[in-house]
Amino acid sequence: MTASTGILVSREPVRAREGLIRVGTRGSALAVTQTTGVAERIAAATGAEVVLVIVTTHGDTSRAPLSQLGGTGVFVSALRDALLAGECDLAVHSLKDLPTGPCPGIALGAIPERVDPRDALCARDGLTLAALPQGADVGTGSPRRAAQLLARRPDLAVHDLRGNVDTRLGRVGRDLDAVVLAVAGLERIGRGGAITERFPLEDAPTAPGQGALAIEARAEDAAAPGAIATALAAVEHIDSRCTALAERSLLGTLEAGCAAPVGAWARIDDDGRIVVAGAVYRVDGSASLVRENSAQLPDDPAARVETAYSLGAAVARALLDAGAAQLADLGAAR
Repeated sequence: MTASTGILVSREPVRAREGLIRVGTRGSALAVTQTTGVAERIAAATGAEVVLVIVTTHGDTSRAPLSQLGGTGVFVSALRDALLAGECDLAVHSLKDLPTGPCPGIALGAIPERVDPRDALCARDGLTLAALPQGADVGTGSPRRAAQLLARRPDLAVHDLRGNVDTRLGRVGRDLDAVVLAVAGLERIGRGGAITERFPLEDAPTAPGQGALAIEARAEDAAAPGAIATALAAVEHIDSRCTALAERSLLGTLEAGCAAPVGAWARIDDDGRIVVAGAVYRVDGSASLVRENSAQLPDDPAARVETAYSLGAAVARALLDAGAAQLADLGAAR
């Protein structure tokens, strides 16, 4: 199979050879679309032939709620296994799917420029959240989104939601009044027209890293001069790495996964300051804690990332000091 851009897509193993870069991806329309964009940039930067290799993950085949599947990492492990086994040379993930801890033998080689990190309501009849009728049925697979919805509209009936973007959207107007999805995913596959409201990050901080992609490589390949290092450098965006890693540091310090109702967002202002905010919710939306902090970013790229990462951890500690563990099940409180 070949994507409309000319990038080859294979559901069968592809043998390694000189001048070829194999990029592992999940097989969903969203995953293939976003990975194709990365592949095009890699091909242009390296002059190599680039092929997408489809890898099926446990999260793609199970219909159980994500929180019961092990949460963060359910879409990641099969791609990492393929990378370590030499079945692909790079792996592309949605960054929010990556566990926050290190993976031996694998490097987070690049974070491309981040797109809109917000959540979106997709409702029947063009309705906004405030305009949904009393007791409306809203679908989401995220405990964080459920808590945020109930915090603003405790009358809503929130239902667990699985499936690809089109499957979820297909339930709107059938058995659900609305669903909540990521703006980034909707727009990447041309479904932005389904959005009836974009939630401000200040009101609804999202999953850490939402809107960003992660390109992983074998650690030795990322560190050595060659086509892989050139490919990674071509798609890296340092400020996107700073904001995404600040949010991931917050999540990692809390020791929370996707089953915990935790949101985070970071931005870099025009004056070079990074602002990081985090929120922890009670699962029923009845209470929440929000903390925010900022720091001036240095010019040096490595120091820039370190400053951002440290700030995210500091915001997490402020949340813990304020009693976040009394609201949600956080590993850092154990």
